[in-house]
Amino acid sequence: MTVYERPKDAVSVPTDFGAVDLTPDPDRPGFWVLLFDSFPQSYVDLADPRHLRFKYVQWLASIADCVADHGAPIRALHLGGGGLTLPRYVAATRPGSAQLVVDRDAALMEAVRRVLPLPSDSAIEIRIADARDAMRSSRPRAYDLIVTDVLIRTGVPARLTSLEFATAAAEVLHPGGQYALNIVDSVPFDFARRQVATLRAAFGDVCLFCEPDVLRGDRIGNLILAGANGSLPTRALAEWVERAPARVRLLSGGELEHFVGDAQPMGDADAVDSPPAVPI
Repeated sequence: MTVYERPKDAVSVPTDFGAVDLTPDPDRPGFWVLLFDSFPQSYVDLADPRHLRFKYVQWLASIADCVADHGAPIRALHLGGGGLTLPRYVAATRPGSAQLVVDRDAALMEAVRRVLPLPSDSAIEIRIADARDAMRSSRPRAYDLIVTDVLIRTGVPARLTSLEFATAAAEVLHPGGQYALNIVDSVPFDFARRQVATLRAAFGDVCLFCEPDVLRGDRIGNLILAGANGSLPTRALAEWVERAPARVRLLSGGELEHFVGDAQPMGDADAVDSPPAVPI
């Protein structure tokens, strides 16, 4: 993974979790990278929000693509803002969508809106709040898509990894909607296995995206977990995997059962942070 040198025209943002820089890509005008401690966390193409560079965001986008009919507007809740890459994508591919982004970092969100302005017709609302509080205050069946992408220095906070939190997400999700969670882990996947078990206890159907070399244990990396109260569109997701820009594995059914093994769900009493976030 590239470690970016900080150019002179980067915008530095002090946060509670470390140094964050908004950095223009020197090789591509109009492209910006959000750096956390010099490592890329978000990539934004201001000219074409449908252009997604990071693999895990492509996986999230494939889930968003299957939530409703092609191009139909949806109601989306994004827990964790970053560079607002996925909300921009949904706004571009599903015009008229109502999207709420919840992030605790007011300084970061202000900088992102100032340096990387949202399209005037994007209908993306940003709320400075705690992710769990926002979930708790949401109406039942309020959203078609919920994405938890909150990676701080210590990983995904424990209070967002418990069965109680996943159950709250299931209650806020509209029938036919989907929940997605971004985590980081590596072999032997102790955390990821328990997270799959947690989502399986809260949702009717669960699947997992992961790069083959991460699954083999060659390195640590991102995993995307998806859940639905009913059935996930596994066939459509599998077809997307076949034509994906980069190799990715989709585990569901028996393969996911084997991956989970005897792992048990995490409750509030024993939930832990995910492994620390690392370069994507």
